[in-house]
Order: sequence, then C-alpha cells, then structure tokens
Amino acid sequence: MRYKMLTSLVALSTALGAAAQAQDFIDAKQGGSMIVTYKDDVSTLDPAIGYDWQNWSMIKSLFDGLMDYEPGTTILKKDLAEDYTISDDGKTFTFTLRQGVTFHNGREMTAEDVKYSLDRVTNPATQSPGAGFFGSIEGYDDMASGAADSLSGVTVIDPYTVEIKLSRPDATFLHVMAINFSSIVPKEEAEKYGPDFGKNPVGTGAFKLAEWTLGQKLVFARNSDYWNAGVPKLDQITFEVGQEPIVALLRLQQGEVDIPGDGIPPAKFLEVTQDPTYKDFVIEGGQLHTGYITMNVKMPPFDNVKVRQAVNMAINKDRAVRIINGRAVPANQPLPPSMPGYADDYEGYAFDPEAAKALLAEAGFPDGFETELFVYNTDPNPRIAQSFQQDLAGIGIKAEIRSLAQANVIAAGGEPDQAPMIWSGGMAWIADFPDPSNFYGPILGCDGAVQGGWNWSWYCNPDLDAKAVEADAMTDPAMATEREAKWREIYLAIMEDAPWVPVFNEQRFTMRSARLGGPDEIFVDPVHVPVNYDYVYSTDVQ
Repeated sequence: MRYKMLTSLVALSTALGAAAQAQDFIDAKQGGSMIVTYKDDVSTLDPAIGYDWQNWSMIKSLFDGLMDYEPGTTILKKDLAEDYTISDDGKTFTFTLRQGVTFHNGREMTAEDVKYSLDRVTNPATQSPGAGFFGSIEGYDDMASGAADSLSGVTVIDPYTVEIKLSRPDATFLHVMAINFSSIVPKEEAEKYGPDFGKNPVGTGAFKLAEWTLGQKLVFARNSDYWNAGVPKLDQITFEVGQEPIVALLRLQQGEVDIPGDGIPPAKFLEVTQDPTYKDFVIEGGQLHTGYITMNVKMPPFDNVKVRQAVNMAINKDRAVRIINGRAVPANQPLPPSMPGYADDYEGYAFDPEAAKALLAEAGFPDGFETELFVYNTDPNPRIAQSFQQDLAGIGIKAEIRSLAQANVIAAGGEPDQAPMIWSGGMAWIADFPDPSNFYGPILGCDGAVQGGWNWSWYCNPDLDAKAVEADAMTDPAMATEREAKWREIYLAIMEDAPWVPVFNEQRFTMRSARLGGPDEIFVDPVHVPVNYDYVYSTDVQ
C-alpha cells in the first residue's frame, strides 16, 4: 500500500509538472531562432533512409507519421491519424486521417500518400534500413523478394481513410507507425528527386528545409501552414556543421551557439558539470541505449563463434566507462537494464584475457590475427577504440583503427565485406520505441542484415527470427510477462552466438543556452533523439 501511495504521489507530481511545462509552452511567444552545431555534415534527410542520432530529430521536424509520442515521453499519441480502430483479431488497423494537412509544397496529404510512403519504404530499391519494421504487413514478403511493387495489405478506402492488414498480430505495430520510416512523403517530390530526395526533403512537418549548403549549414524555417496550431514556436533553426565540439562549447559559453549537437566534449565534461554557472543549462536524461562492438560473422575469422566469444572476454568495459567519466554502466547483453526482457540474473562474459587466449587457441588462432576496427572519428570514440585496441593486443589480436566520419562508418557497416569490427559509439543503438523487439529486428535480425542496413555484424539466425515473430504476436496485455520471457530467451541465445560485445549503457548529457526555453525532457527527448525541436522556444521573444 505504501508503495502504491508513493507511486501515485510521484505520478501526480509528474503530471502537475508536465501540465505546468505545457502551459509555459502555450504561453511562450512565437518567434526567435536558435543555432545548433555538429562536427559532421548530415548524411540525408530522407525519412526512409536516415537512421542516425544526428538526423533523427531533424527528420522528425520535417515529416509526420500516423502516430507519434507525447513530447518528451514514450506515450503514444495520434498524429496525422485523427483516429484509428483495431479489429478484434488484432490484424486490421483502419486509420482516419486529419483533413486539410498540407505538404510543404502546398498539396493536401491524402490516404494515397500513406500507401505510397509505405510501399516506398518497403521497396528493396529504396534500400531502407527500416524496411524490416514493416514485416507484419500483408504482402511484405512479396515486396522484399521483388515479386510485388505494392503492399497488398495497405488499401485506400477513401481520400481520408486507409486500411492496413497484417499477416500476423503485431504488438509493436502502433509504435512502428510512429517511427521516422513511417513518415508520409509526397509521391511527386520523392520521384522528382529520386536518390536526391534526402537533400530535397518535402514533408508535412513543423519545419521545412529552407537552405542546405553542404559542409557548412542547414537552415530550417517554420512551417506557417502547420496543421498543429501553436507549433512550432521558433521561426528558424540553423544547423552549423564542421564545428569541432570543443569550439562549439566555447561558442555556447560566449553566447554564439544554443545547443552543441555533439554534446559536452569529454575533456570538458567534469569542468562544465561542476561549474555552478551552468547548473541550470546542463541537462541529463536517461535513454534506452547500448554501445557495442560488432563482429562481422561473414568475414573470417569472425565466422568462428569461439573467436567472437574470446573477443567478448578480452574487452575491459570498466576502463571504457572511465574514459567517458563514468557516464554509463558496463553492459553484458544487448538490452539496456530499463528495457522489458532484460535478464537481471545473466552475468555475461567476464573480463578474462587468459581464458580469452585459451579460447582463441582452441579456435585455431594461438598467435592471434590481424583485423580492422572502424570507429566514428569524434572524441571520445577514437580514445575508446584505442582502449579496445589495447585489450585485443593483450590476447594477440592486432586491430588497426579506421577512424572515419560517421557517414563513412555507417556505409562500411552496411556492406557485407568491408568492416570486420565496428565500435558503435556515437552511433550506438538508442531504442526507436520502448519495446525489446526494437533491439532485434534492425540490428540483430535477418531483415537488418542487408546492404545499407544497420545489422553490422551481419548476424542472421532464422530460428531466432521465428521466435521474435512469435513474441510480437503476443498482443494480449495479459501475455506481457510471457512475451518478455520469450525476448529474454532470444537475447541470451544471441549472447551464446556472440556477434556483439555489449560494452556499456550510457546516460545522455547536453547543454542549452539561456536563450532557450522548454522542459528538460525536450532537450533529451527519448524518441525525438537528441532534441524535440518542435517544442523549443526562445525566451528572448517578448
């Protein structure tokens, strides 16, 4: 009883705080601008393609989907869908669209655009890393194989009604309708620009692209015709690229920058977080995150499970955590601790270089071997990679570090024979939605092991894929415990096969200038990673 009462009080306090923050947003004046910096240029703004932490929230601000989340939370809400119904068997979803919603080019969005967008993202020619999310829609297999050019399960009933039939019940489907890959795009613009649509994006979102000077900056302008009245508040966002994180921090301290997109530089972390001057402007948030090393199971010697297990035992995770000033906890499995299905009693692979060397000898490599470790070139990732390099050398593995721009690492990982090992830092997995299935399909499942995908280990276990489908068919809330147990079994089986070394689960820290207003949750949004730009406002506007 005491626990329930305490929980209720906390929930009431949270609700009251959220209500006050929402009122602050409503009362804020429209206008103003902000500057966000990044070290690297943006790879794409195509919602069917973009899949990294840098462009995720940018795409969220340019496009809408049928569903979304309450700002700063993981609570689902209707977005372009004004309403929806679900059939008794859980396999037919009928969405009624908002009327009068227009794309940035002025044309009204209709149900035909919903169908086109879902066909486009699942068409193999698009090479979407998110295609596998739609595997439960009828006709997906025919699309994936090239036997069809349209999803048979998506039907336009009338201009404002679309019906989506699933081949199996899917407990995650409404979450899937809220991710960027489900964004609605206009056919005429997508086909006009083809592969260059990512540089010329047109959506229905709160902002529209006004300028993109490659290697210098992107400018987003407020969509004055946005369907959601009162959103956004800012007139303009400028994303300056090519900015070293240390320089970006200095510029923020001098009042020239509002958000350092790459976060607080590790070398300055303690200095900044312990300075009372910045206590109101440093923001910490939890996240469903795991940083990991992938081993490409298609490339020898990582096609040998004993080699992969040996690497798991060679990595000193505590040292990696120290490098980032303790902003994480060591990981021993793919799921982060706060995710349903996490195995509390699983110990994982202990740090044991001697046992690792013995296992490597068993695998036929008593003298080790040479390999490459790819890493994103923004600090602290190269330093973490050097730590791994030292660990691997301790068991005879000579790993050459390939330190590259984020887009180049992602591209290498999406090819079956380019990257033997990748440290995911800076591109590490943060859940698209709060469900254990999201740590499987795109990064460990067979659907993600495709060219351009994010399953950089190229691990594919058909038996586990089948179990994942079974788990996601458990749509009855009464089966939640059983479903979690099934996901737990899947992830423990993956750890036996060891395509990854899970390294740590990281907290998120960022900073904002005094010119920006909005609740902390907006600046460390769990879904609109890293920032929910739509709900930031300027305190300078009177």
